[in-house]
Amino acid sequence: MRDVKTFFKYVIPSVLSFALSGIYTIVDGFFVGNSIGDLALSAVNIAYPIVAVIQALGTGIGMGGAIYYSINKAEKKEAEAKAYTAGALWLLIISSIILTFSIFLLNSPLLRLLGASGQLLSLGEEYIAVIAVGATLQVIGTGLVPFIRNHGGSFYAMVSMIAGFVTNMILDYVFVWELEQGVSGAAWATIIGQGVTMLIALVYLLRKKQFTLRIPFSKMGAVSASVIKIGIAPFGLAMSPNISLIIINRFSVSYGGEPAIATYACIAYVICIIYLILQGVGDGSQPLISRCYGEKNWADLKYVRKLAYGFAFLMSVVGCIIMYVTRGSLGILFGASSEVNMEIAKIMPIFLVSVPFVAILRITTASFYATEKSAFSYILTFIEPLFMLGLMLVLPPLLGGQIMIWWSTVWARILSAVLALILKKRVDRQEILPLIN
Repeated sequence: MRDVKTFFKYVIPSVLSFALSGIYTIVDGFFVGNSIGDLALSAVNIAYPIVAVIQALGTGIGMGGAIYYSINKAEKKEAEAKAYTAGALWLLIISSIILTFSIFLLNSPLLRLLGASGQLLSLGEEYIAVIAVGATLQVIGTGLVPFIRNHGGSFYAMVSMIAGFVTNMILDYVFVWELEQGVSGAAWATIIGQGVTMLIALVYLLRKKQFTLRIPFSKMGAVSASVIKIGIAPFGLAMSPNISLIIINRFSVSYGGEPAIATYACIAYVICIIYLILQGVGDGSQPLISRCYGEKNWADLKYVRKLAYGFAFLMSVVGCIIMYVTRGSLGILFGASSEVNMEIAKIMPIFLVSVPFVAILRITTASFYATEKSAFSYILTFIEPLFMLGLMLVLPPLLGGQIMIWWSTVWARILSAVLALILKKRVDRQEILPLIN
């Protein structure tokens, strides 16, 4: 697969799709922040990890099934490929139903666990109550997109995401601004947009005759276990920024209060787009890496991975430049107070330091789960929040409070990237290079 055009055919639509998924949240933040203010913005931000769990569950299951589909397809095992498609679809349906009821029952306790109280808790409950209604739409919608991409429909996957995004944006305007439904209006706009994405994805798979729920009962257990085994890493990768968000919010409540939470809410909205773009590069190259892996084409696998590293690094640099230039007006976008906006402009450069290291981490992790290196992908997925937690327990009390919370996030991502390179070198030395030679 020494074809750069093929690489970008897969990666560009994936990058755009992931970027749009980040803009989903920004759109909600824009309308809520400008119509209600900092408190509502903080409520949506503190509740967002619950939304992220829903989306990450779909991503993890969908990616796990799609990876095994691609590997078995490359190995000419048609029956096994279809079994993984059906097994993953059943997992998406069942898990989405369980998640819906769980969120309904645990709405308030979960938000309290995330640090919400008082009016912040009330607004968060209002937002999540609606999100729970559409959990099935979000899980299945996000879960179908990896399948479309691995079936060669990267462009169509992008179209489904764009349609959902446009729907969300229009309905945010109608529900939040025109009808003044506040945070619940933003939530309704989000789930309806995800529903549109799901419907378009279903149409594609049905037209291509790739949608199937037929799987022998005897295979369901083994297929489900394999999908979950691979899917844990993409799930965790989608969740990692949000686990970090929880940690940052919890520590910021103690050191900086609600202004610090509102500040990071705005930063998280915009910098998350860069992180998602980097994940888009990794997941966009995944079908090609998995195909090369299934074909035992190690030289092409290294070539695709090299392209992914280079493009991800370029995207990280471009993203950093844009964020740095616009840092003084980011808070205005979300209707933040002048105090919060000034703080954003001051601390944004701190967060930008870590972005190129996130590029390394995202591509390495994606290449690991694309080639069944589950253990290494798990390590890289969950090590960043662990580093972050450890550093925040030590650095803020010793060296300076809230400012060291911000710097703890940077050092956690740098350390994670260093570990990623160490593990990559080990895999190359033990598995890939001997086979090439």
